[in-house]
Amino acid sequence: MNKGEILIIDDEPQIRKLLKISLESNDYKVIQANSGAEGLILAANYSPELIILDIGLPDKSGHEILVELRDWYKKSIIMLSVQDSEKDIVKALDNGATDYLAKPFRTGELLARIRSSIRLSQSTDNQPQISLGDLEIDLVSRTVKLNQSPVKLTTTEYKLIALFAKNHGKVLTHQYILKEVWGMGAVEETQYLRVFVAQIRKKLEENPNRPKHLLTESGVGYRFV
Repeated sequence: MNKGEILIIDDEPQIRKLLKISLESNDYKVIQANSGAEGLILAANYSPELIILDIGLPDKSGHEILVELRDWYKKSIIMLSVQDSEKDIVKALDNGATDYLAKPFRTGELLARIRSSIRLSQSTDNQPQISLGDLEIDLVSRTVKLNQSPVKLTTTEYKLIALFAKNHGKVLTHQYILKEVWGMGAVEETQYLRVFVAQIRKKLEENPNRPKHLLTESGVGYRFV
């Protein structure tokens, strides 16, 4: 059964071939572009379920293509980057990428990220209640329950959890979280954010040292699953 179309925008033939084989063997239809300009045309013509976009392209950077896509394309975009390009990853996520994958990548991880990103794009931002396993977040009453029991939270802790829940599965950068919760003046206060994340983990995680909900993306930010 066809799970949907995925557009690959990458100028490396070997990467495109690897992605095509992996995706088609898992029932996805694949569309390919070897430049940013071609990718934009195909994205407009096919409106794929998801786009895999390389940061290093021959005509325009993946960052520029991402910004152009985000003017109208509302579904998930996974960025590909070289393994040590932390700044590129943060920039891409801040510009609207749903997720990222570092080269070289494992097929299993690629498919898991694709499934997660597609689920994320299919969920609505207007859900009054969000259930994530043993967690229930009610955005109307502003309450959080763990295993049906209310969790006592400060105002800031609730704001953080609500932000994470509305973006569950998506990597949020330190700067994005700080801007959304504390404002532009706090975008460099990453240590401040770590303190609040530690407090939330103590209240929500069975083992705060091995969190299963609020995960750290090293050097980038956090992912709520």
